[in-house]
Amino acid sequence: MFYQKKIIIIGPAHPLRGGLASYNERLAKEFLQQGHQVSIYTFSLQYPGFLFPGTTQFSTEPAPADLDIHVCINTVNPLNWINVGLELKKQRPDLIVVRYWLPFMGPCLGSILRIAKKNKHTKVVCIADNIIPHEKRMGDIVFTKYFVSPVDGFITMSEKVLTDLEQFAQGKSAKFVAHPLYDNFGEKISKEEARSKLKINNEELIILFFGFIRRYKGLDILLDAMKLLQKGDNYRTPRLLIAGEFYEDRKSYDEQIEQLGIKDMLILRTEFIADSEVKYYLSAADLVVQPYRNATQSGVTPLAYHFEKPMIVTNVGGLASMVPDDKVGLIAEPNAESIAAKITEYFYKGSAHFIPYLIEEKKKYSWSKMAISILELVGL
Repeated sequence: MFYQKKIIIIGPAHPLRGGLASYNERLAKEFLQQGHQVSIYTFSLQYPGFLFPGTTQFSTEPAPADLDIHVCINTVNPLNWINVGLELKKQRPDLIVVRYWLPFMGPCLGSILRIAKKNKHTKVVCIADNIIPHEKRMGDIVFTKYFVSPVDGFITMSEKVLTDLEQFAQGKSAKFVAHPLYDNFGEKISKEEARSKLKINNEELIILFFGFIRRYKGLDILLDAMKLLQKGDNYRTPRLLIAGEFYEDRKSYDEQIEQLGIKDMLILRTEFIADSEVKYYLSAADLVVQPYRNATQSGVTPLAYHFEKPMIVTNVGGLASMVPDDKVGLIAEPNAESIAAKITEYFYKGSAHFIPYLIEEKKKYSWSKMAISILELVGL
């Protein structure tokens, strides 16, 4: 028999922007669709300035009309943690779903959860994007251990994070569930319409690098690969559409582009891409490339699946596990020569080789499966 659950999601949501916010809002809608009562508790202050390298943390999009979002958590104010914890304790939700992606969040979230669980009723499931961060800082291990303690169970979206979790949460329930498809950015549109919107020639071969630009994502490796493709004989020379905001100093990239002499091969849209614009970039591309140096999982992969775009990903972390080789895409090593060779191979084979596999494979990644797995993990 179905029993409605009272569920609270803790993590980024509107007015904050980015992949985590989009994910949490989409998960909340799935729980609502399944008949549960859902609220999101998000941050009034998410990061202090020194931890946020972008231009702004806030969205310019309208707030979701159908979601109950409380903007109230201050990550650097312990009095706020106590107040939020006491409020959640009093509300007695059946389940708190909390996102964990950065050890900096450990003291704040760990404190809120400890207080909330004093009601002896609430279960806590963590969706762990990362347990060991991409960029290490002092205090990472202590903060993560503090956070993990009050959590009852963990969902990871890569096998690597599931393995990393063993260092911190032995004996706790944990399950790998693949990242659901991002289907909340609209449906795909024709390549011609998307390119008209972005002012890109219909005859171009377009490779897309999408998302925040940080060193671990390997854009510099892809730029080196573009140089190797500059004089390709077997097909028209492709162009690289870089769509995303720099989350580090762009100077080294500008210097690299100048030194390589590939400026005419690039289309630079290096600002934050609003949710309402995402469909144009994915629909305009022939191929999505993720040239990461290291990774756990990537939100770009489910985005490419939704828009039915073949991918080249590097064989690091959990990337390759979601991209069956020579079916929905190609697997490269994280170096320019391998990536260039795979791009050449992709255009030689053509999209018709990959699309049927892509359409079939994407059926595996549902929000319903994620929501049900979260509840089952703690016996709800």
